[in-house]
Amino acid sequence: SETGFDETPGVTSSLLKEFAKSGFVNVAGGCCGTTPEHIAAIAAAIDGLAPRRPPVIPVAMRLSGLEPFNVDEHSLFVNVGERTNVTGSKAFARLILAEKYDEALQVARQQVENGAQIIDINMDEAMLDSQKAMARFLNLIASEPDISRVPTMIDSSKWSVIEAGLRCHQGKAIVNSLSLKEGEESFVERARQVRRFGAAVVVMAFDEQGQADTADRKVEICSRAYRLLTERVGFPPEDIIFDPNLFAVAT
Repeated sequence: SETGFDETPGVTSSLLKEFAKSGFVNVAGGCCGTTPEHIAAIAAAIDGLAPRRPPVIPVAMRLSGLEPFNVDEHSLFVNVGERTNVTGSKAFARLILAEKYDEALQVARQQVENGAQIIDINMDEAMLDSQKAMARFLNLIASEPDISRVPTMIDSSKWSVIEAGLRCHQGKAIVNSLSLKEGEESFVERARQVRRFGAAVVVMAFDEQGQADTADRKVEICSRAYRLLTERVGFPPEDIIFDPNLFAVAT
């Protein structure tokens, strides 16, 4: 044919029939190069065959970088690498402020090599354009498969920075974090955005009155957040991580 597509209707339809009989096919159709004759042959070949039946997949938090990372009831301790956090590592902060991004990537690589299953990235520094730095670093990571194979925790106290990170993240990330301290409507709106980007979320035990400092307050705030997420936003329960503010025990 003019397109250079040399597979005949008989060949195409017989291959698709084998796939359909094996239970691989949901939808069958053509592509650039197939003709009405191809489509007719495919339709005839698979007529009466049942579509693929999707399997029932066990519930789990299913994260990913380039590779899947599943967290379920059988998982052990999950290591989150914190060295790529400017608020927690002075060395990393110096590299980012000096725009030494190649060296900063080495920090992320070392985290993964040393066993981090998720890497936390935070660019909240007064001297930084945090949105720009977050997007730049995530874009650089994306071209490094030995780093980007693990999921990322996009960590910021500024929603604009989290959103910038979500816009250029590959795979399924974790947002760190949301809380109720600005009220329910803001919480729900941001949770919907997180859901739209397909990420999991960390929820802090904060509300309009401040951080939870007793066991009852921790349960109260986390329960309220859970209800909002699952009932109003339609958030999968398995994609919610609660941070009950253990720092409050010491402070």
